[in-house]
Amino acid sequence: MIYFLIFITTIYFALIALLIIGYNKVETTCIKNTTPKNTFSIVIPFRNEAHNLPNLLHSLAIINYPKNLFEIILVNDYSTDNFKPIITNFKMKHTSINLKLINNHIKSNSPKKDAITTAIAQSNYEWIVTTDADCIAPTNWLSMFNHYILEKKPLFISAPVKFIEQDFFLFHFQNLNFISLMGSTIGGFGIKKPFMCNGANLCYNKVTFNQIDGFKGNTEIPSGDDVFLLEKIHTLFPHKTLFLKSTDSIVQTNAENSLKSFINQQIRWASKTKAYKSTFTKLIGIIIFLLNFLLILLLITSIIKPFIWKYLFVVFFLKFCIDFILIYKTSVFLKTQKSIKYYHVISLLHPFFIVFTGVFSLFKNYEWKGRVFKY
Repeated sequence: MIYFLIFITTIYFALIALLIIGYNKVETTCIKNTTPKNTFSIVIPFRNEAHNLPNLLHSLAIINYPKNLFEIILVNDYSTDNFKPIITNFKMKHTSINLKLINNHIKSNSPKKDAITTAIAQSNYEWIVTTDADCIAPTNWLSMFNHYILEKKPLFISAPVKFIEQDFFLFHFQNLNFISLMGSTIGGFGIKKPFMCNGANLCYNKVTFNQIDGFKGNTEIPSGDDVFLLEKIHTLFPHKTLFLKSTDSIVQTNAENSLKSFINQQIRWASKTKAYKSTFTKLIGIIIFLLNFLLILLLITSIIKPFIWKYLFVVFFLKFCIDFILIYKTSVFLKTQKSIKYYHVISLLHPFFIVFTGVFSLFKNYEWKGRVFKY
């Protein structure tokens, strides 16, 4: 067991170190006075988001980009709340903004993918930008995408997401977990092996989306509208899938407000891992799970065999240090360092959380937007 522990720890340490190197390789892009040339269709599926729509729509209303070069497509996914007056009032106040409301047509086991596909079929512009109804878009959002497209000629752009700042322990736990995911995302792009992205902040070429048949082949999986699309495009165009590392492109979203909803979210995210086609992605998932599982196993074993404590301490210390480097770098970039002061406590709890959600994702149904899914 000790040799296996050394092997997994070494692989984990090397993987995170590689992601840190990749993170550093992704250059930070700053806002520039680039002529607006590209056109964008902002696609936003929503279901029972009346409480979030006002903040989202306000952020879109003040976007610093010519109004004739973008449109907003809101896709109603069978909402039952009173959302219509919010959209009607917005359209009356902002007549210069091209906003249309359409209804989703569910044809698969993935309502969100269906909503995006429905919107793209009715979109008028060259680039598709996706976000969620509980998000707030930055003012220079489209300007940054326009600049990056003109400079780098990508076909798929992943961009950063962070949580709106709050101050309670569950938030800080979620925030550090999310920061680690965002840092790993950037690192993956930096080493030319992207394995994660976030649908709350994506931009991709519509012709390319149609060329790869959109989400075909992944519609049986309820979530994953972001990662599976990344996999398909990266397979065909490996040098055209990039990460826009810019503070002017950070979309903000809400953390979950209860432990139940947070765990449910994480089980949903973890459940799609087994459907990934990328060997590298699966390797990362397996190594992360195994190391955290071994830490818990060492803790239990050390109660019976005290000499195991030294192995537990060494492995945990190495994980603690290498994780901290990536998390700290990412938190500085995202300007969300307040949660760092909880890192030492949360790092003790995190292995239990990883193992719990990993195991339950294999057997447990999860709820998403009032619907129950199992994959």
